[in-house]
Amino acid sequence: MSLGFAILGSGSQGNALVIETQSVRVLVDCGFPARIIEQRLSGLGIDAESLSAILVTHEHGDHVRGVGALARRYRLPVWMTPGTFHGANYGKLPVIHEIDCHAGWWCIGDLAVKPYPVPHDSREPCQFLFRADGDTLGLLTDTGYITPHIAGILQACDSLILEFNHDPQMLANGPYPPSLRARVGGSHGHLNNQQAMALLQRLQTSRLQRVVASHLSEKNNSPQLVTELIVRQLPALRDRFSIATQHRATSWYQLGH
Repeated sequence: MSLGFAILGSGSQGNALVIETQSVRVLVDCGFPARIIEQRLSGLGIDAESLSAILVTHEHGDHVRGVGALARRYRLPVWMTPGTFHGANYGKLPVIHEIDCHAGWWCIGDLAVKPYPVPHDSREPCQFLFRADGDTLGLLTDTGYITPHIAGILQACDSLILEFNHDPQMLANGPYPPSLRARVGGSHGHLNNQQAMALLQRLQTSRLQRVVASHLSEKNNSPQLVTELIVRQLPALRDRFSIATQHRATSWYQLGH
């Protein structure tokens, strides 16, 4: 079996991603209560007891809300940067492994993992590449802008989970107070639709088996708007593009040569 993944939910109320290979099943972020994670895993035919580890991108509540409870319930090792560990209170964790954002590839079973740093308003955030059986999945959310390093890292992807957080005009005219608008739209906030599209246009989109838009704001964006951008600017991706939502898991996606 090659690399497979599903997004359990994505947005400002909670984020979680499950990845599996022949020998491991890893949760990336756990921004929902443990019972919600269990329910959504069960909906995909997965028992939470089969998880091998939790990886954490950063310490914001919509990414770590259920980390401590789930790790303790199933005795799961948790991987995070030192800044992410010190940025929140997780309670007592069974096993903690330190992530170096600037390290090369390392492995959890047959899943190779490469963390990389991103600009976001947290203590030591990172995102990841995952590789198994020759296929590479990229994860990029919670990022204020695309650095040259990020663009270079993601050239290796066969599939990509990419933040389309907000439409700049909707953000400017939306319900957020000025301070929150400045944070979300700033250089250490979240990617807007145009930034995400510009990144996709820099990548070898013919190589991408699947692109999943994630972390859409429910107040400052819409799935229809994102879909229209893809259809208009990158029509060749139309049949390989989907959108993760806040309130339910995506389908199961399988990478393969």
